Amino acid sequence: MIKLSYILSLIILCFSQRVYLNAQAVPLPAAHAHNDYNHERPLLDALTYGFTSIEVDVLLIDGELYVGHEMPESSIHNLNTLNELYLKPLDSIIGLNRGFLFPEYRELCYLMIDIKSNPYETYALLYEQLATYKSWIYSPKLNPAGKVVVFLSGNRPVDEVINDPDQLLSLDGRPDDLGKGYTKTQMPVVSQAFYLYSQWRGVGEMNTEDKAGIKSLAEAVHLEDKKLRLWAHPDNIHAWELLQDLGVDIINSDDLVGVYQYFLDK
Repeated sequence: MIKLSYILSLIILCFSQRVYLNAQAVPLPAAHAHNDYNHERPLLDALTYGFTSIEVDVLLIDGELYVGHEMPESSIHNLNTLNELYLKPLDSIIGLNRGFLFPEYRELCYLMIDIKSNPYETYALLYEQLATYKSWIYSPKLNPAGKVVVFLSGNRPVDEVINDPDQLLSLDGRPDDLGKGYTKTQMPVVSQAFYLYSQWRGVGEMNTEDKAGIKSLAEAVHLEDKKLRLWAHPDNIHAWELLQDLGVDIINSDDLVGVYQYFLDK
């Protein structure tokens, strides 16, 4: 069940002033809230600290989409639905902000949905649910004025997304997808595990070879006008700064407050 404190926070968020409590927060174009649902107030905490990219894992269970990383052992569970925890609140906030996620921010924001169950069955229901919110989802065909890009990661239904004539959703790319002709709209972000490029722990200096590998990847991603995100990297200020210097566009983090302060201090 959704916590009462979350519901109250959402009510306050939506009706205080005209928009919500993070009206003074600075939107951070390079900040990605990894596994956002693990925070005390899913979605709301990330928005409070200006995160413009938010990640949520989804599972298809008994004909409904739930937020979670692993399948529950029993049909009796306390997982919240994607619709209640993310889609409805986003719809309310964007509606009150007259089409935007942040009051004064006009750039695209991102919702990354990481599919943890069967890609095709999950996609079918996910598409159905998201289609009801197409007024704020960016789609070059259906809604070029939309301000939230919804892109799919994890168990990706690649062919279904690419062949969708309405282009409602996008894909989270992989380095192996580079050079295959996927457009920026079809695949706005390319993501990969940091540990495939370096075993650096965020202390001291990263070796020259590792730096060169990450920089080369960033250059290849940028040639296709896409953004690079690495995950499972050290989550500290030294790592954030180095990754940005090497060309990583999106800082993947669980430390909402730390990342917010890091960008404010830059």
